[in-house]
Amino acid sequence: MSVLKKSVLVLAVATSLVAATVSVAQEATSLKHANYSTELRQSVFSLLGSNMGPLGAMAKGKAPFDAQKAEKHALRINQLSLMIADYSRTDTSKFDVETEALAKIWQETDNYSHRIEDLTKASAALMAAAKTKDEAATKKAIGGVGKTCGGCHDDFKKD
Repeated sequence: MSVLKKSVLVLAVATSLVAATVSVAQEATSLKHANYSTELRQSVFSLLGSNMGPLGAMAKGKAPFDAQKAEKHALRINQLSLMIADYSRTDTSKFDVETEALAKIWQETDNYSHRIEDLTKASAALMAAAKTKDEAATKKAIGGVGKTCGGCHDDFKKD
């Protein structure tokens, strides 16, 4: 089975898991629970950002193109995308926690799940592009990942 076919199979399974996970959001039971859940959710997004940074630098020509690094960061983003729903499951919106997340995460679960799926697909496409070592295709795929991040930020993150 080719790498691309394996990626598509993993993506199909992951997508169905994402939709199922977000739709069962649970309210935080206390401020302590809300703070802890927020910390975990923010950790996933911090890791996403730390992997997107080097990709963005490559895409903008601020760092040399490196297909191996692009593939490594794409794999990490893909893996992290599969965790977002789990770490967003706890609805912290009724508590005063330090977060840039909007309550819409738990109010618009279908849209949020769709955004996560978009990131999973875009990062899989980036992994495939990086494997070819084609700089133009990889940079285009980096842009695709960046677009999914920005779209989610527009809908679910405070400015």
